[in-house]
Amino acid sequence: MNAHRPPRIQRRTLLIGLGSALLLQGCGSLGLGWLGLGREKDPHPPTELTKTAPQEVRISTLWTTDIGKGNDGRALSLRPAVIGNRVYAADHSGTIAALNAADGRLLWERKMRIPFSGGPDVDGEHLAVGASNGELLLLSTRDGSQRWRVQLGSEILSVPRIIGDLVVVHTIDDSVYGIDLNEGSERWRFGYQAPILTLRGSSSPTAGPEGIIVGVSSGRLVYLDPAQGLPIWEVVVSPPSGRTELERIADIDTDPVVLGDQVFVASFNGDLAAVEINGGAVLWRRELSAHAGLAATPEALYITDSNDQLWAADPTDGAGRWRQDALRYRQLTAPVVIGNALAVGDLEGYVHWVSRRDGRLLGRERVAKAAVASTPVVAGETLYLQLENGTIAALRATGAASRTTSSADPSASARPSASAASPGAEPPIPLERN
Repeated sequence: MNAHRPPRIQRRTLLIGLGSALLLQGCGSLGLGWLGLGREKDPHPPTELTKTAPQEVRISTLWTTDIGKGNDGRALSLRPAVIGNRVYAADHSGTIAALNAADGRLLWERKMRIPFSGGPDVDGEHLAVGASNGELLLLSTRDGSQRWRVQLGSEILSVPRIIGDLVVVHTIDDSVYGIDLNEGSERWRFGYQAPILTLRGSSSPTAGPEGIIVGVSSGRLVYLDPAQGLPIWEVVVSPPSGRTELERIADIDTDPVVLGDQVFVASFNGDLAAVEINGGAVLWRRELSAHAGLAATPEALYITDSNDQLWAADPTDGAGRWRQDALRYRQLTAPVVIGNALAVGDLEGYVHWVSRRDGRLLGRERVAKAAVASTPVVAGETLYLQLENGTIAALRATGAASRTTSSADPSASARPSASAASPGAEPPIPLERN
């Protein structure tokens, strides 16, 4: 497997001797500029952008607004939630707000002095958000008033999901909770023993046809019964391997993506895989390390790998279609599908539009001088994103390459070709086959 920029890693016990003697507190984190040592030179500096941006699409920032003070330099899972004509967003300083989706105008705001760290998720009336201190809150979407608050056993670094009459939460200690939506009482809890060393993050639960899908540490994917929280099945997507605890990290921190009767998932130091929901059989695996996430349509999968390269793959067998490596080590978000393009954010506040057909760069826009903190959110033709400094922004692209011209995925007929990567980048290559 190729070398990659190490992500932030969570320590669950005291560790002595990772390069040098490092003493870490309990469930503290090892923030990695390069191997956690801030004064060390990064051997993989971010790829510099060309001075002239691609011009196949024109990207406009429709509006920006600031809520709170940002992420305080932490790796969190705060991202906008869009429903109807409203955008909801939370900040680590404890601010949570509703904005007008058209112009960013503030509709209501609550300052709660709670270290929000995951979410929000929204249905018609409810807004669920988690915190670093393990608190889970349910608020009213009408005015932000609190419906209930419950204390869970560990930090929440995933998006709490409103699934039926439950709020389902995956905490950093690999416990999954089913909390009653109406009362805030715990209906069930299912926990896994986490390994010594894991990524600092958690896969967000995803609703399946009859259950709840969650990726956990040690490369496992589980399908839980929503009534009792017991596994319908569980499967090891990527078994840990290697001589050191660092090499053996195989966390599934990407959010599972459900399409029909299959779920797609990627792990760190492991594989991209397709799993059959009815029974949990692994249909195929392809070697690809990822922790940012993936997007999927019936015709193609799109993945940000651990080197911050973008891939397109065939959902039937994982075969690669193209690879875009002109953005390597720029700490990309997971890609999102918007029209005929993909959009990803990076560490310097740029948002890049990429062709779904062949992976070429179509355009970019810089929103602010701060990293895009989480996967952007698409609603219609508008892209909403949250930056690490607390900025919420809405973007839109115009131009032929940005529009959907048919219901079929344009990448379905694409073939790998040298034009898929930008000038100076390697041509696209297929994923490795096992």
